[in-house]
Amino acid sequence: MGSRFGESMEGTKKQVFTIQVEDGKPGKDGQPAVGPVFRNILAKDGYPPLEPDMRTSWDVFRTAAGKYPNNRMLGWRPFKDGVPGPYLWKSYKEVYEEVLQIGSALRHLGVQPGSTVGIYGANCPQWVVAMQACNGYSLICVPLYDTLGAGAVDYIIDHAEIDTVFIQDKKIKEILSPNCKSATRLKALVAFTSANNEQIKDAEQIGMNVYSWNDFLKMGKDKPAKPCPPQPNDTCTIMYTSGTSGQPKGVMLSHESHGMYVKGVDLFMDQFDDKMSTEDVFLSFLPLAHILDRMIEEYFFHKGASVGYYHGDLNALRDDLMELKPTLLVGVPRVYEKIYEGILKALADLRPLRRVIFNALYNRKLAGMKAGYTHKTASPFADMLAFRKVKARLGGRLRLLISGGAPLSTEIEEFLRVTSCAYFIQGYGLTETLGPSTVGYPDDMSLVGTVGVAATYTDLRLEEVPEMGYDPLGVPSRGEILIRGKTVFTGYYKNPELTNEVMVDGWFHTGDIGEMTPDGILKVIDRKKNIFKLSQGEYVAVEYLEKVYVFPPIIEDIWVYGDSYRSTLVAVVNPHEENTMKWAASKGYKGSFDEICKLESLKEYILTELATAAQKNKLRGFEYIKGIVLDPVPFDIERDLVTATMKKRRNYMLKYYQPEIDKVYKKLEDQRAANKAK
Repeated sequence: MGSRFGESMEGTKKQVFTIQVEDGKPGKDGQPAVGPVFRNILAKDGYPPLEPDMRTSWDVFRTAAGKYPNNRMLGWRPFKDGVPGPYLWKSYKEVYEEVLQIGSALRHLGVQPGSTVGIYGANCPQWVVAMQACNGYSLICVPLYDTLGAGAVDYIIDHAEIDTVFIQDKKIKEILSPNCKSATRLKALVAFTSANNEQIKDAEQIGMNVYSWNDFLKMGKDKPAKPCPPQPNDTCTIMYTSGTSGQPKGVMLSHESHGMYVKGVDLFMDQFDDKMSTEDVFLSFLPLAHILDRMIEEYFFHKGASVGYYHGDLNALRDDLMELKPTLLVGVPRVYEKIYEGILKALADLRPLRRVIFNALYNRKLAGMKAGYTHKTASPFADMLAFRKVKARLGGRLRLLISGGAPLSTEIEEFLRVTSCAYFIQGYGLTETLGPSTVGYPDDMSLVGTVGVAATYTDLRLEEVPEMGYDPLGVPSRGEILIRGKTVFTGYYKNPELTNEVMVDGWFHTGDIGEMTPDGILKVIDRKKNIFKLSQGEYVAVEYLEKVYVFPPIIEDIWVYGDSYRSTLVAVVNPHEENTMKWAASKGYKGSFDEICKLESLKEYILTELATAAQKNKLRGFEYIKGIVLDPVPFDIERDLVTATMKKRRNYMLKYYQPEIDKVYKKLEDQRAANKAK
C-alpha cells in the first residue's frame, strides 16, 4: 500500500477511472428516474474471477499462513506498571497454530458448524484468533460491540442465538450484570486472558463455564480436531450495525464476498508503481466489530504484512504511531481533524516568519499537485524544508492515509494531501457493502472532496428522490446512491421485510444522497432522511450545514435543527474546551468550562462565528443559524445521542434537547414580536 502512480502523471492527462455499462432512464408509471450505471475500469470486461485459494475468508488466511509462516502477523503492547511497552509480535505460523487449537476446543465443547459465536472486546490478537477459528470451523462470527452499550449486547446475544462468547476480561462484568438478561442462554465464556474467581462463581450460578485463554488453548491442543472449511456461499459473519433509530440490524456477509473484497483491493493496488510489500504495517484502532478495520486487516493478511493494535487509548494514539511507525493509517474524519488541529497548533507556536515560509511552501506544493505532479515530485524542496516534520509527527513511515465512515471536509483533505508526504484518499461504503464500495485515487487533485469511483466489484447508480428535488438525469446528476455487485450483503438476519425494503432488483438502496460527475466520480452530499422542510417550504440539507458550521475553532461539534412549523434554524453546540478557555481568558472571564458555557456573551460570540462561516460558504438566508444552546458535554453514546460510528441520532437528540430548543424558539419569537412593535 502506498506510493502509487509513477511519474507518468505529469502534464495533466485526464485519468479514466470508470466505464458506463448502462444508460439512465427517465421515470415512468410511478417508478423513479435512474442515472447511468458506472463500473470500475478494472471490471470493463466483467467482474474478474476469483482464484481457487481465495474463495472464502478462511482461504485468504490459510494460504497466507502457508506462504509467510515466519512473517510478523499480529502485534500488541503489553502493559508494565500501567504503561504500554514496546510491541510484541506473533508470526503467521504461531497465529495459525493458535487458531487450530481454539477451533478444536470449540468443537470439543460441541459447537456445531453453522452456529454463531460472539466476540466482545477491543482489538487485540485474541480477537483475530477467535475470528479465524470461526472461519476455519464453519462458525458464524458475531461481533458484540462495545460502543453500542449493554442493551445492544443483550439484544444481539438473544437475536443471533449465541451460546459461546470470546470476551475481553474487563467486559465480563457487562455480561454478568443483571441488565444482560440473555446471558442465561450462554454456555461458555472464553476470556482474552482470564476471569477472577468471583466472576467464575457468578457465571457458574447461571450455568455458564468460564475459561482462561491458556486453558482453552490447552483443551484444543489435547483434543485436536481438523478444520471444517466453509463454502463460498456460507455466512461468514453477522455484523450488527447501529440503526440511527431502533434496534441494531444484523448484516449477513458471505465468505465469497470477503474473498472478492480482498481480490478487488489487490487488483486496485496492482495498478500503481509503488507496490505493497510484506514490510507494510497497519495501525489498527477502529473497532474490529466494524467492517472497515476488519477488511483492511484481511487484505494485510493476504499480503503477509503486519497489523499492530493500539494500546486502548485513542487520546494517546500518537504514542502508538511513534512506537509502531505504521505505513498505513485508516481513520474516520474525527481522527484526521485531530491530526489537523495538532499541526495547526504547532504552526501557531512558530515564529511569524517561519509561518509565512510554511504557507508559501504549502501554496507552491499545492500548485504543483494541481498541475498534475505527484505528491513526491510537486516540491521535494518544500517536503525537505517543512513537511517532513509533519511526516515525523505521524511516525515517519506513513505512505497511505485513508478516511472513511463519514465525509471529510475538503479543506482537511487538501491540507493532508499536501503536508503528510503520503498518499491520502477517501472511500465510501457501508456494512451492507462490505466496507468501501467507492475508492479515491491518490495523486489526482480532481478527486479531492469526493469519495472516488466504483470499487472493483461494484456497480453504482443514482435514483431520483422527488420529495427532495434530487434528479439523476438533471445537471448536476443527484439522487440516492444505489449499489450492486459481488460484495453486497445477503440480507438482514431474521428480517426479510427490511431486506426487501432496501434490496430492489439487486440494487442496495443506501439511504445516502450522492452527486455524480458524467464520468462516474461520486460525492456524498446528504442522507435521505436528514432533510427537512422549513415553514416557508425551503428544504434544508442538514448534514451539509453541519460540515460548514463545525469549522470555527471554538466549535467542537454541532447539531442543526429545524422543522416545518418554523422558519428559522437553531443548533446545539459543543464548544471546544481549550479554545473556549482561551477566549474567556482574553475577555477577562474566570471560572470552569461549565461556567463559561453559561455566559450569554459566549453565545453571542459563537453566533457571530457561525454567521461568518455561513457568509464564507455563501449559504442562503434561511440556512443561517439564529439561536443556539451550548452543551459543554460532547454528544455521546451514553446519552444515546450518537451511534458507535459517531453518526447523530437526530430523533434522540430532539427528545433530549427539546426543552432547551423550545426556549430558544420562544426567545426568537419574543424578539421578533418586540421588533415588530417598535
